[in-house]
Amino acid sequence: MTMDFWDKHIMMRSLFLLSMLLHATMAQKRALPDKPIGPQVPTVIPAHKWSTLSGNEPLVIARGGFTGLFPEGSPDAIGLSKDISTFLCNLQLTKDTGAYCLTGTTLDNSTTIAMFDPKENTYNINGNDVKGHFSLDYTGAQIDQNVSVNQAIFSRPEFFDGVSPVLNVDALLEDKAPPKFWLNVQNEAFYTQHGIKVADIVLEILKVYQIDFVSSSEIGFLKSINGKSNKATKIIFQLLHATDVEPTTRQPYGDIVKDLLHIKSFASGIMVPKEYIWPVKPDRYLGLPTTLVADAHKFGLEVYASGFANDFFSSYNYSYDPTAEYLQFIDKEVSVDGLVTDFPATASNAIACFAHNNTLPQKGPTLIISNNGASGVYPGSTDLAYNQAIADGADIIDCSVQMTKDGIAFCSDSVNLIGSTTAMTKFMSRSSNVPELEAKSGIFSFDLTWSEIQTLKPQIVNTRGNDFPRNPADRNSGKFVTLPEFLELAKAKAVAGIMINISNAAYLASKKGLDIVGAVSTALSNASFDKQSTQQVLIQSEDSSVLSKFKDIPSYKRVLLVGEIISDAPRPTVDEIKKYADTVNLPKTSVITATTASLLSGVTNVVKELKDANLTVFVHTLRNEYTSLAFDYWSDPNIEIATYVQTGRVDGFVTDFPATASRYLRSPCSDPKHVPTILPAQPGELLSTIPAEILPPAGAPLPVLEVANVVDPPLPAVVNLTREATPAPAAVTPSSTASANASNFVLSLVAILVLAMLSSEHH
Repeated sequence: MTMDFWDKHIMMRSLFLLSMLLHATMAQKRALPDKPIGPQVPTVIPAHKWSTLSGNEPLVIARGGFTGLFPEGSPDAIGLSKDISTFLCNLQLTKDTGAYCLTGTTLDNSTTIAMFDPKENTYNINGNDVKGHFSLDYTGAQIDQNVSVNQAIFSRPEFFDGVSPVLNVDALLEDKAPPKFWLNVQNEAFYTQHGIKVADIVLEILKVYQIDFVSSSEIGFLKSINGKSNKATKIIFQLLHATDVEPTTRQPYGDIVKDLLHIKSFASGIMVPKEYIWPVKPDRYLGLPTTLVADAHKFGLEVYASGFANDFFSSYNYSYDPTAEYLQFIDKEVSVDGLVTDFPATASNAIACFAHNNTLPQKGPTLIISNNGASGVYPGSTDLAYNQAIADGADIIDCSVQMTKDGIAFCSDSVNLIGSTTAMTKFMSRSSNVPELEAKSGIFSFDLTWSEIQTLKPQIVNTRGNDFPRNPADRNSGKFVTLPEFLELAKAKAVAGIMINISNAAYLASKKGLDIVGAVSTALSNASFDKQSTQQVLIQSEDSSVLSKFKDIPSYKRVLLVGEIISDAPRPTVDEIKKYADTVNLPKTSVITATTASLLSGVTNVVKELKDANLTVFVHTLRNEYTSLAFDYWSDPNIEIATYVQTGRVDGFVTDFPATASRYLRSPCSDPKHVPTILPAQPGELLSTIPAEILPPAGAPLPVLEVANVVDPPLPAVVNLTREATPAPAAVTPSSTASANASNFVLSLVAILVLAMLSSEHH
């Protein structure tokens, strides 16, 4: 692929970068009070006192720029991070002392060096034989003229590979407005062994340019420049993993860190893997914190924590929420002095928007609706999940009602108990095929009594597959909740509202003699929900005939659950919806569309059309796991939430993680007029920078919502299965989502599977 291929895209990529740069910098701008025109006495803006060594807010240090999205040291990576962070350059040197910024020992993975020179060499570095392409085997001219940078983390976007040259330190710092700069010297002993005088090169750089930080993991090097560098430059000792051996002293870093007084003799601070501060146990839960930060501060040493990335799993304690992890290091009694990250915008937002319990007196109007409670934390639809959702700030808690064989209504995500319970271990012999409900066999709630179900354990559902397990310590915690118990909890906790989801009503009535609609109506009435207006009651179903059963109770709102994308729906469809529902709950991709390559492609008119018809609009389902997020969201669930609130303009959203949503909506940064703020993604902008030739083929468009998809036949009568002889029940007419869209469902499922595979491939 030649550079000419990319030339036509330069203008679009530049415009995109300007937009993204604005997005990133908004979070760091400080709000100033409105002032009349004319000279004014400067106003002191109240500032939080930070528990850093200096008392100032922690620094954000961007490893190679915004490397969570772009290749390290590329212009886009630098530009997007420049105004919100200090640029960290991991130094590599060529045989003629050319200085470049690339993480690691070799040029492999992060560059196109193998295309220029297929031959590899092997060197012994710190006692280990390392094979690959090494910068010291090439001249600066060879690197400049023949080698480009790639995304080194294979799960990240590869669309920008081979576009930008390897970052030359001189070229960056000679710029009229260079970024704040941190020079991290890698493998000094290795270069010195091969005749490259690293200390002399670094001291020369310090004479010519303003360098804010110089760091190294080698004590000998730091001592060699100590006292010779500019006093404005801070010297930082980088500690590697505790068992790694420091080349000068031949001691493990885990032992060296115990002598902070000695470190103070040659450095003003330390940069440590974050596990030095919050250890992670073998089971991937956090251990007790160390006292390293407080101890270092007592000796006047700053502490910079490294290893942060939104798309690296760290600990189950964070529930796949990168902001929660950043806050763990800065929002405690003692704060680190800086965060080294591949995603500087998220770290910047954590500092500016979420630290110090920075919340609004009242959150915005967008509703937070739980998905089977806090199902990202505990098994869904259990007492633990519901209590957690309430504690985490959900406005609406939900119960998807299922029926047992003996007529007990209880909460469970699915009529098939295999995924969300341990039914497979006890009732495999009771599995059956019910093609009217599912294509695969299952163990269905209506084939078990309530007492039998109570012998099971709930089971957390890993929606992104077993590679992304949720809170395994509580995989089977909690107890099942009957519908009356759910309603009692909602009243006792005074939640703003409840959502009752009803499915499979026609099948249950005609084939199993179970009246799910009657069970819901009776439970709500017994709990007096039909006689009050303090708490919202939302009745949700895919079946319009179910919703019609509740039309005479004015205090109930009826929600049409849509399982497939609506695209530019015609006006008659909206009018038909209004006959049955007050609210529509849409899949999130029907509002903001995405390609099979996990790139946002645009915003539909669906929300506007529905709102113009005075319908309320929800979307489902928002999740924290980065594999559920388009690349445009920077692996940050806050950006996705901001996009659906500000761009999608939805009235509420369903989420597995109410805590993440609540924290955002209660932050002043959720207000787009507030400074600082968290801006939404711009659907289609990232996509516009990528040549169509390297994108995977677009998936087929999903079907438009038609009137026939909404209007369901009346519910059949509930059969009496106890009578010895009963007339054969009328054939069940499948609901809108089961008949008219059966073939479309298969196509949609295929599209979703393709998306999942591509998403996991790129993330």
